[in-house]
Amino acid sequence: MKKIFSLAILILLNISCSKAQETSFSKEALSFQLTSLEDTKISFKEIIKKHKGKKVVLELWATWCGDCVKNIPNVKTLEANNPNVDFVFLSFDKTAEAWKEGIKKYDLKGDHYLVGETMKGVFGKAVNLDWIPRYIVLNEKGEIILYRAIETDNDKVEALLKQEISK
Repeated sequence: MKKIFSLAILILLNISCSKAQETSFSKEALSFQLTSLEDTKISFKEIIKKHKGKKVVLELWATWCGDCVKNIPNVKTLEANNPNVDFVFLSFDKTAEAWKEGIKKYDLKGDHYLVGETMKGVFGKAVNLDWIPRYIVLNEKGEIILYRAIETDNDKVEALLKQEISK
């Protein structure tokens, strides 16, 4: 019985781990409309296309998230250490005002977009969001090279950004 239970646990872990590192975004994610700082709508696909040719760190965050705020110095260090990488912040703030105030308050550099819904909304589900802050790293072709990293993975993200990526 213990062997069967152990095997079942192993299979479940294998399934969950295989979903942990997606290699492409779903149609739902790509077509999702976010709001720019200029209050215009832009699809997630267009945001990715805008940064093609550069490595990109997508930072999913919110000003109400204590772990996100605590992680800001780490994000700033990643930015400083990787000037050739584009940083794109996708906020799950509840209001545009809170989002824009947070960008100013924390002096965040990079591209900024408001998701406009909760983490459990359409976009959050489309990117398998279960925690923020979360990083998603894209290579120069706009392909996912790291799908799920959290604030404790800063060293992993840093090392990945330093690698020459050829896919």
